[in-house]
Amino acid sequence: MSSSSNFSSSSSFSNSSPVSYLATTNQTSKLPKALLLNASPSFQEFDRPLMRYLSWQVSIARWEYYQTPDEPSDLEIAVNLLHEYLESSDDLDSPKERLRQRGYAVHLIGHGVSGLIGLLYARRYPDRVKSLTLLSVGCHPGLDWQSFYYAHLKLLPCSRQTILRQMVGHLFGCYPKVMTPTFMEILEQDLFSSPSPHSLWHLASVPEGVVGVPTLFCGGSDDAIVSSHELQGWQQKLGEGDQIWQCPGGKHFFQYFYPQKVARQILSFWLSLNSTNTHNVNHSNFAS
Repeated sequence: MSSSSNFSSSSSFSNSSPVSYLATTNQTSKLPKALLLNASPSFQEFDRPLMRYLSWQVSIARWEYYQTPDEPSDLEIAVNLLHEYLESSDDLDSPKERLRQRGYAVHLIGHGVSGLIGLLYARRYPDRVKSLTLLSVGCHPGLDWQSFYYAHLKLLPCSRQTILRQMVGHLFGCYPKVMTPTFMEILEQDLFSSPSPHSLWHLASVPEGVVGVPTLFCGGSDDAIVSSHELQGWQQKLGEGDQIWQCPGGKHFFQYFYPQKVARQILSFWLSLNSTNTHNVNHSNFAS
């Protein structure tokens, strides 16, 4: 990566096994109140500003999944590892039975394929999820930037690099041209390291339907991947406590460009659940 870039490379983790660990501040308990999911190592930087804002108010951990080149792109593996993390007495330093007796559940947050993992987990283990926040996950939850990329690669008589360059425009908008190679490298890394189920030969589908836990659906108003129509498509599936919110800009990675607005919306959503385990939030710290 260019030294002038604000984005750090994740190549040093390319041979790692899937891992999960705490990256928190303001944490008074071993058990985090919220868990930010990341299954796309090259996209880690896009979540950092949001996590920083949230960490000022709640104990939050980041769960990371690193898929090695020898592993299949199987979302089930990620879901199972996430469950192992939340059930592990070693990671949480508390006996499993005690966790169950306390009714421990966590707020999950995820963007793109990471949000899809959270969605699949919430559907399977709703008692373990206090709420779910989906960033750039539409009513057709299998739709992500990679499905968009492969559809273009199959239809257009262009090289891989040309399509990646087009994706930079779709995902990030007007940026200085000097940043284009950096963004292209980030996207190319995600093609190899993300558990997205799509490929040039097969665009996978994920069952639609209700989530089963209180969910905040968020999207960017100018997102070319998860359009306003895709985001509003959740309207027909809303359950009690669910909310839909659209960021005024920021395209596909709006949480990076508008972390303060997104953090305020997430915190407001958590407060709306009226849970005794929700932290008291001083919104004055997030004044515009």
